[in-house]
Amino acid sequence: MHTMTKLQGIKFGIAYLLVATYACAQSTAAPVDADVVAVKSKSPRTSELLRALDDSLETVVARVSPAVVQIVVAGYGPSEEHGHTTARIVRQHAIGAGIIVDPDGYIMTNAHVVEGAQRIRVILPPPLADSAPGLQPIHAGQILEANLLGTHKQSDLALLKVEATHLPTVSLRSDLRVHQGELVFAMGSPEGLRNSVSMGVVSSVARQLDSDDPMVYVQTDAALNPGNSGGPLVDIDGNVVGINTLKLSESGSEGLGFAIPAALVNFDYQNLRKYGHVQRVAIGAEAQNITPKLAAGLGLARSWGAIISDTLPEGAAEAAGLKVGDIVLAIDDRPILSLPDFTRALYLHPVDQVLKIDALRGTSQMSFNVAVKVYHEKIDAVADVPGLKRTLIRKLSIFVTDLDDRVKPLLSSNRSDSGILVAAQTAGPNADAGLETGDIIRAIDRTPLQSVSQFQAIVRDVQSGDPVVLQIERSGTLQYLAFEMD
Repeated sequence: MHTMTKLQGIKFGIAYLLVATYACAQSTAAPVDADVVAVKSKSPRTSELLRALDDSLETVVARVSPAVVQIVVAGYGPSEEHGHTTARIVRQHAIGAGIIVDPDGYIMTNAHVVEGAQRIRVILPPPLADSAPGLQPIHAGQILEANLLGTHKQSDLALLKVEATHLPTVSLRSDLRVHQGELVFAMGSPEGLRNSVSMGVVSSVARQLDSDDPMVYVQTDAALNPGNSGGPLVDIDGNVVGINTLKLSESGSEGLGFAIPAALVNFDYQNLRKYGHVQRVAIGAEAQNITPKLAAGLGLARSWGAIISDTLPEGAAEAAGLKVGDIVLAIDDRPILSLPDFTRALYLHPVDQVLKIDALRGTSQMSFNVAVKVYHEKIDAVADVPGLKRTLIRKLSIFVTDLDDRVKPLLSSNRSDSGILVAAQTAGPNADAGLETGDIIRAIDRTPLQSVSQFQAIVRDVQSGDPVVLQIERSGTLQYLAFEMD
């Protein structure tokens, strides 16, 4: 069935079913009129439409589900006390979903699914019931160890790699047009129930949850629950609309689910695969939404859209001629109707091309060519470094790591390279010694530290009741921590 025929059939089928159901319900409460008789006479047609709808939905699910995997994570994550996240980390297990985007084993999922992971396993879906004979249910070959290639916390995306070939895939399209009200399906492992699907509609095509957060999402009323994270939201043609990432309700699914748009997923995938991190452009300017009050107060030509609120001195935007108060009409010939449009256009702009901005200044329309710069986002936490080895020092209830070339660029310290880094904390002995995540331990009892293994050996010989003095660097300042070993 062609795309338009299938889409029209599904929509007409649903509408027709509603009319028929309403007519039947009314038949017991009111005299039957000619229109109701006409509807009843077409009941076989209703059955055909329902069957066509059912077949179409089954086809979509069968096409996409082989590329949707379950992700099982064992590791460490922040603990919660009285509903608040603490700086301490504890042993955790997590279950999420992911999508295979390359037959050679590249998988996209949410960054929060694999946060703090020590081990990541990917469970491939079992073959469909009507698959060719000889294919077996899930076995050892379908449970694969995965390596984390990179994460991007701002977009909540991560790229995994498993050693496998010829895997089923879904494609990520940057040109996919999403429409409010269209049917979509959420796939994943809600509450650990592998290979689950729910149906809903697109509630909003570009929802910004926080005015200070530039991320935009596809909002859906399809049921999302813990375990759906990282799974796809797909349309009736099997296209990935986005990757499910969050819901607003903590108690259940209330029709407020959000997915990262497919174009952003594809952009991050290409970057994470090529660089291990995401490279985006910076133009040295900030924008905000135009509101009716803002437009009235500033005497703007229109009361909606995005306005330049700041330009950095000697930045690219200022050099190109942009000024505070300019209304952004288009970027790269794409209309800018709101701040999410502005954010999305910058996010997806290639780092090696000049950015074209059309703007309105007063009543004059102008065009600017901005020479963009690459914005390298700093990793927010040491735990985000792919493949980072963190060693648990049980006597001090901390995880530490060596100051290698992956860690040093994240630190603001300009002191010597000696020492080890406190990567995280956990509950346990001497947890109140005063150490914090991000501290650099330079010495223990006047012995300079060069490696984690050296620190382990020294701490191993310290007995309960012995005094311990750590020289640490915190926020660029050296200080001592003195305590007795419990």
